[in-house]
Amino acid sequence: MTTTSRPTKASNADIPTQVMYAMRTMGIAPIPRNYELFYEVFIGANPALSRDFAALGSQVTQADLDALGEAYFARPQSVVVEGIHGRISDELENLLHMLKQEQTSLDSYHRVLGETYRRITSKSNTSADILRNAITILTEATDRKKQQGETTANKITRRSQEMDKVRQELDEYKRIANTDSLTRLANRRAFDERLALVYSAVQDGRPRALILLDIDHFKRINDSYGHPVGDKILATVASVLRANVRRDSFIARTGGEEFAIIIEGIGADEVLCLCERIRLSLETTQFKNSKAGYNYGPITISLGYCMASQAQGDSDLYGRADIALYRAKQEGRNRTCAFEEDHDIEATKNWMLYRR
Repeated sequence: MTTTSRPTKASNADIPTQVMYAMRTMGIAPIPRNYELFYEVFIGANPALSRDFAALGSQVTQADLDALGEAYFARPQSVVVEGIHGRISDELENLLHMLKQEQTSLDSYHRVLGETYRRITSKSNTSADILRNAITILTEATDRKKQQGETTANKITRRSQEMDKVRQELDEYKRIANTDSLTRLANRRAFDERLALVYSAVQDGRPRALILLDIDHFKRINDSYGHPVGDKILATVASVLRANVRRDSFIARTGGEEFAIIIEGIGADEVLCLCERIRLSLETTQFKNSKAGYNYGPITISLGYCMASQAQGDSDLYGRADIALYRAKQEGRNRTCAFEEDHDIEATKNWMLYRR
């Protein structure tokens, strides 16, 4: 289980820059599916993926990367998107073809009506002949048009159903792409998208807050008991979070042992109560292996939060909640800290830039 660590002063690049540098160094094409794979490995969100990636060695081929992506991300993102794009194009082309056929049919029907009108107004035929011919022509043409219309309507219904299936596949793919495979919470990608909505959404006067939390001494747990135990602890933490927040709250795993909660509709005092309820609930949760006789606990977390009204935008909100979390760590861990305006932002901003 890879865990994040506090960068030293020697750190001089953020994660995206380091990911791109690693790809260039290894001679890997900087295409989206490769970047996604390297990013997940770099932040340590999936320990098994990180181990399999390391096993590839230094001579990595595109085929190796695609095979790894297919194993851990269901299918490479580009393959999924290209496949669905192709199906959408085919369905739209078929629909357009049907509409063109319908237009041709309407043109033909229009010509029949024109011919009927010409015969009706012709003075070379008797009244009985005119009416008989007109009725025959219109009846046959109308029957054909009715049958063609029903056929087209049925085809369009089938195509609409196919398009709905494609839409459902896209929705499901987005859900999978935005879900952390270990905890089943939203991942960092989904968190970034949701955080951007805190200020872009229509403001209804409801208070909003961002809570960041971090498992204390998680590296020590991994080093002492191994990554499988670490994975189980992460999954248990996720379960505790779900059990203690409202269903409309947004919970994400944003890094190795780091989580985030976006909460709406409660004030600062209630946010503090929520954080403490989560902290105490986790502190009293048993982390044991009954068969082996191991007791891994207690497991504790540190939390920091900031109200949206205290920040100027999503990046500022994240930064201030991050400062509060860092303060909770500095003050001894296993505690909750709220962001306060007198916190020394300048003293921590360089560290905050690299923290994930």
